[in-house]
Amino acid sequence: MATAAKATRIDTASGAGQSSAPELCWFEEVCKEDVALVGGKCSSLGELINAGVRVPPGFALTTHGYARFMREAGVGGALPGMLEGLGHDDLDRLESASREIREMIEAHPFAWDLEDSIAEYYRKLSVRCMVPAVPVAVRSSATAEDLPGASFAGQQDTYLWIRGVDDLLHHARRCISSLFTARAIAYRIRMGFPHEDVALSVGFQKMANSYTAGVMFTLHPANGDRSVIAIDSNFGFGESVVSGEVTPDHFVVNKVALDILERTICSKEITYTVDARTQKSVKIETPFERQSVQSLIDDEIIELARMGKAIEKHYGRPMDIEWAVDKDLPAGGNIFILQARPETVWSEKRKAEEAAPGKATTAMDYILSSLLTGKKVS
Repeated sequence: MATAAKATRIDTASGAGQSSAPELCWFEEVCKEDVALVGGKCSSLGELINAGVRVPPGFALTTHGYARFMREAGVGGALPGMLEGLGHDDLDRLESASREIREMIEAHPFAWDLEDSIAEYYRKLSVRCMVPAVPVAVRSSATAEDLPGASFAGQQDTYLWIRGVDDLLHHARRCISSLFTARAIAYRIRMGFPHEDVALSVGFQKMANSYTAGVMFTLHPANGDRSVIAIDSNFGFGESVVSGEVTPDHFVVNKVALDILERTICSKEITYTVDARTQKSVKIETPFERQSVQSLIDDEIIELARMGKAIEKHYGRPMDIEWAVDKDLPAGGNIFILQARPETVWSEKRKAEEAAPGKATTAMDYILSSLLTGKKVS
């Protein structure tokens, strides 16, 4: 397991600290303390792998590789001037600055030695997976996302079913440029978060050839109930669930007994899958006869709940988890965790309640406070 990165800031203008820093690493070489090195997503994936959770393998371009690319592309030194004086509500200037920065990034190639290194890691990943030119998800992993209390997650891009070195490099540049969408720039300005304090890693993760995929919360997202696990699912890749393009099937599982308490099967009209001819991720209309079929069997629901409990126990807090069921593998070993991040909505609300003076946070607190105030406890 890699030593946790000590720096929390990558200097894209000067390239400080580049000489001994790794520009590429395998997921299993990092852990949750390595956010400064590989961002929130990739550090979490490394943590899960090292905890024994079933995660598709992959590797990451580190924030040091990102810093080198930005420096060589001429973007690092130009950023302060290009973003100076921008207001978060100045939409025209935000769009103009974003377009200029993104064009600079996407037009600039990686250095030849870094290209060769990415190609070699990709070759080794394909050998490990025993699939020529293995399809991968190319995922942005920013240093300010997927953190407890942060709301930066989801501002950068993910590209599914990418094959071949040239496409990997092209989509890696697109991931890097997505750090500077008008929305992301405006959010950082509004939050008073310096642009130079955010760096990016790019993860290259083997795609699960998903029969079904979706999200799982280790509490109830509607009411914060920590005694249950909530699972949303749809056929194909999980993009339709994450993006909100479809109303997914919804299951609620008792966290202790692992009984399925609620089961809501919806009409799922959209599916993301791979086009066998073009080998690209495509959005299709789900065949009518399949739209109202339950997308997860009960055994898979229970196994997902078990995995969710284990992940929550490892992190010691409620989690927001993306998962997939791979149709190319046999049952019993075909459910994979694609990423896991701390749940923030109810966790932050609970922190605020605990900080409130005189607020009862447990049953015993409630009883004691009621006795002290003279209330009848029934």
